[in-house]
Amino acid sequence: MSDHSSRKAVVLVSGGMDSAVTIALAREQGYQVHALSVAYGQRHRSELDASDRVTRMLGAVEHKTVGVDLRSIGGSALTADIDVPLDAAESGNIPVTYVPARNTIMLSIALGWAEVLGSSDIWCGVNAVDYSGYPDCRPAFIEAFEKLANVATKAGVEGAGIRIHAPLMRMSKADIAREGQRLGVDFSATVSCYQADDDGRACGHCDACRLRAQGFREAGLDDPTRYA
Repeated sequence: MSDHSSRKAVVLVSGGMDSAVTIALAREQGYQVHALSVAYGQRHRSELDASDRVTRMLGAVEHKTVGVDLRSIGGSALTADIDVPLDAAESGNIPVTYVPARNTIMLSIALGWAEVLGSSDIWCGVNAVDYSGYPDCRPAFIEAFEKLANVATKAGVEGAGIRIHAPLMRMSKADIAREGQRLGVDFSATVSCYQADDDGRACGHCDACRLRAQGFREAGLDDPTRYA
């Protein structure tokens, strides 16, 4: 493995278990982690509070939160006055918790910061196995964005190029839970719930809560989630 000890990585951090494991993996590979969270108008701030905890806990060299008002366009249960589905059966349709263009916007901000930092590496925790059917969590999206990044930037045209790392892409939630345990991630510090309360306690009934609980159960691990 090449030496990444002096290389910087921008890592997108949501405060949930996937992004925590992504930070830990980047750190394991020797990258200096510059963590980036986006306050996009989501339903609660507790996931941003969790991002602060997780980045400190896992040794990021800095953590930046950038504000983008996606609530002004709405269109999602996470950014508009639309109820979050609870205990919903899978329908095969893209659920109302999908936030239009969210990952495109977050990766674009990460791309800009990576250029400023002189970093060639952007890491994100998107997952195409145990996820809610979001189109911007698929390998095709990550591959397309990487191509875009390399034609849209000075780094892509004149520099070493930009690489988008999505190490959890083909892992189940159980795989992610086990990987986090191996890496020493304290999952009790993370918040995944779509409608957590101000103290970060989970509802236990939304898609994010159900997938998370199922992951710990299938991994044979105790669920450290704090429920309301």
